[in-house]
Amino acid sequence: MRLVVSLALCLALGAAARADATAPARPKAMVAAANPAAVEAGLAVLRRGGSALDAAVAVQATLGLVEPQSSGLGGGAFLTWYDPKTRKVTAYDGRETAPAGATKAMFLHADGKPMSYAEAVLSGRSAGAPGAIAMLHLAQKDHGKLAWSSLFDDTEKLAEDGFLVGPRMIHVLTSPAPQNKAPDVLAYFKAPDGSPLKVGDHIKNPAYAATLRKIAAEGSDALLKGKIASDIVARLSQEPTPGTMTLADLAAYQPHGSEALCRPYRVWTVCVPPPPAGGTATLIGLGVLENTDIASRGPADPVGWYELAQAERLMYADDLRYVADPAFVKTPVEGLLDRTYLADRARLIGDHAGPAPEPGHPAGAPKYGPDATKEPGGTSSFVVVDRWGNVVAMTTTVESLFGDGRMVDGFFLNNQLTDFSFDPSNKDGTPAANAVGPGKRPRSSMSPTIILDKQGKFVAAIGSPGGLAIPSFVLKGIVGVLDWKMTMQEAVALPNLVALGDSYISEPAKFAPGVIEGLAAKGVVLHSGYGVEDSGLHGVIARVDGLEGGADPRREGVARGCCEP
Repeated sequence: MRLVVSLALCLALGAAARADATAPARPKAMVAAANPAAVEAGLAVLRRGGSALDAAVAVQATLGLVEPQSSGLGGGAFLTWYDPKTRKVTAYDGRETAPAGATKAMFLHADGKPMSYAEAVLSGRSAGAPGAIAMLHLAQKDHGKLAWSSLFDDTEKLAEDGFLVGPRMIHVLTSPAPQNKAPDVLAYFKAPDGSPLKVGDHIKNPAYAATLRKIAAEGSDALLKGKIASDIVARLSQEPTPGTMTLADLAAYQPHGSEALCRPYRVWTVCVPPPPAGGTATLIGLGVLENTDIASRGPADPVGWYELAQAERLMYADDLRYVADPAFVKTPVEGLLDRTYLADRARLIGDHAGPAPEPGHPAGAPKYGPDATKEPGGTSSFVVVDRWGNVVAMTTTVESLFGDGRMVDGFFLNNQLTDFSFDPSNKDGTPAANAVGPGKRPRSSMSPTIILDKQGKFVAAIGSPGGLAIPSFVLKGIVGVLDWKMTMQEAVALPNLVALGDSYISEPAKFAPGVIEGLAAKGVVLHSGYGVEDSGLHGVIARVDGLEGGADPRREGVARGCCEP
C-alpha cells in the first residue's frame, strides 16, 4: 500500500513539475503604456540592451506621434527612477515654465474677470516652455546605456510611413473640446480628400520625423534653441490673444533632478515627485487611509469605498490650497505629511459624509486664498522596467486635448499655463499659492509612483493621466494592489471614484452589487461623467518569479514583457 501511495505521489509531483515547466515564465523586463506602438518602441530598445530610461525616451517619442491629444514633444512631464543597486528613487521635473513676460493678470479680461477656459486654452498665453524632452535628455545622460541618437529611429520611420488611426483618437476628435475647432487641428486630422478621419485611416507626419532627427542629433537644444524654437515663438505670438514667449525664455529652460519624496504606508515606502507635482496629494491620501481599516475591506465593500472617497476629499482640500511651485511660494510639505496631522484629519471621516471639508492647518502653512485652477486631463502615463531592475514611472502631458491646438514642426504645443489659478487672489487680496508668475511652474496633479518594501526593493510602479483626478486614480490603484491584494490588471480596472468637495464623480455601473446603495446610505451619491480624458492607469508589480503588468481598459494600452536578465 505504501508503495502505491509513494508511486502516486511521485506521479503527481512529476505532472506538477511538467505543468510548471510548460507554464509561461513571467518576463524580466516590461513596458506598460497607453498605445501598443509605444510599448513596442520601448521593448525594441530593451531588446537592444537599453536601460529603462533609454526605453522611456522611445516610448515618449512614439506617444507624442500616435496620441498627440495627450502628450508630446511640446509638453512636459515628471519622472521617477528606481536604481536597484542603491535602492534609491530619484525624481526628474520636466514641468513647463511661464515666460518672463507672464503676469498674474494674464488670464483676466480688462475688467478683471477671468477668461473662459476655451479663451485661455486657445490663446498664445497658455503655453509654457516645453520640458519633457529636456528632462528625458538630462535623465538619459544619468541612466542611459545606449546612445541618445539611436533612440528615435523606429518612431521616425513610423512618422514617415504612417500610423493607423484608432477608436480613441476618433472619440477625442468628435468631442466638444475647443481645440477641435482650432485651425491646426482641423488641418492635420483629415483624410487626403479632405473628409474627416475614420478608424483605420493612416496619418503620416514627415515634419514630426524631421523634428525627431534634429532631437536625435542635437538633444533638447533642438527644441529650445534654433529654428524650432523660433517657430514656437512665432506661433505663440499669433492671434487670438498672443503670448509673450521669447527665444530667451526657451533657451533658459532647465529640467530638475532631485531626491524623490518618499513616505511610509503601512509596511511599504511610497515615492513620488515633489512639488509642484501631484505626488504630495497621493501621499496625503495614503496618510489619511493609513488611519482607517480599508485594508480589511475590499472592492465589494461600500465602507472601503466610503473611506477612500472621504480620504480623497481631505487630500484635495489641502493639496489645492497649499501646494505650488516651491521655488516661488512656501509649500508646507512636512506639515502636510506629518503623521499626527494626518491622523487628526482622518478623524473627520466619520460614519456619514458631511459638507465639503475645509483645508487643514498643517505646521508651517502660510495663509493662501482659495484656488481657481481648471486642470483637464490631456495626459499619458507609463512604466518601464529593464532586465537589471531599473524602473521608470513617467507621467507626460500637453495639458488639455492637443494642448493649445497650435502645431509647430509636426507637434502640438502645450497649454500648461492654464494649470495656474485663473484668479490669482481671493476677494480679500490673499494670494493663491498657484497664481501665475514669470519663470514659475504651475502646480500639477501628475503622480508617477514607485513603491518599495522595507528593504528598499522594488514592489510596484503606477501612474495615470486624468488632470485633477490623477491622485484619485493613483490612490485607487495603490489601494487595490497593496491593501486589497489584487493583480495590477484588476487594480487598474477597478471603478474610478473622484471625490472633490461636494462632488462624487464615478462609474456607477462598474461597482459590485450593493456598493452604490451602501454609499448612498452614508451620504455619498455617485454621478457619472469624466469627460473625454479619464483614467489611463498603467503599472507593473514585481512578483517572485518576474514581472506582472496592468493596462487601463479605458484606453488602448497594453503591458508586455521581454528580455532575459
